[in-house]
Amino acid sequence: MSQFGKLYSKFYDLMYEDKSYLSEVEYVVSLLPTDARKKSLLDIGCGTGKHAEIFFDKGFSVHGIDLSSEMLDLARERNKSKSSDDISFSLGNSRTFSIDKKFDVIVSLFHVMSYQNDNTALAETLNQIKNHLNPGGYFIFDFWYGPAVLSDLPATRVKRLSNQDIKVTRLAEPELKVASNIVEVNYEIHIDDLLSGDKVVKKETHSMRYFFDPELELILSQLGFEVIDKYEWLTNEEPKLSSWNVVWVVKG
Repeated sequence: MSQFGKLYSKFYDLMYEDKSYLSEVEYVVSLLPTDARKKSLLDIGCGTGKHAEIFFDKGFSVHGIDLSSEMLDLARERNKSKSSDDISFSLGNSRTFSIDKKFDVIVSLFHVMSYQNDNTALAETLNQIKNHLNPGGYFIFDFWYGPAVLSDLPATRVKRLSNQDIKVTRLAEPELKVASNIVEVNYEIHIDDLLSGDKVVKKETHSMRYFFDPELELILSQLGFEVIDKYEWLTNEEPKLSSWNVVWVVKG
């Protein structure tokens, strides 16, 4: 494992320590009808397992998948006192994962769907979700909303954080690719390990696709999904030109 890999889970949790995972889970649960709550749930892109842990606490049996083995290690450690029959994790790609089980609810949060940069990737991911969803089950996902991205253009940002273990400076420089509905976010991440004195610099690019209603409605309908609700994230308001993050509830 690389030096950066060893620090990544600590970096990830620190970067998003101001994120209210509890509020987000309570919001997602509120979007479900009563008879769909406290059932089986698949969390695609579960990261370090914080959402999954709270869904479990809310009465769901949970399975999480993620691309990062380091973050999954932390997710398992966080939930090691719980039965693996009730909460479990596995390594997987949203386009190709295969679990010998179907779920009543599938969630994909924190813009995982916006990482599906082309129509092939999007269709393959949605098809996998359809194959793992019980008939009449619900899929809830958030994504970058095209009208807002083009109305409130992405800008360079710097974020600095620290705790007793690490100090992080992250520079994010976005580049808009209008023809492909993509924002390429170029990150330069500086991590100081305060315990060992090691310093790591990592550069990476995240290509984030923003979506518009007609394209999503078309592909969802082609795969047999029914769109139930569309909201600005963490509200019950219709998406608007300032709503960079929106959430859809669809039924399989």
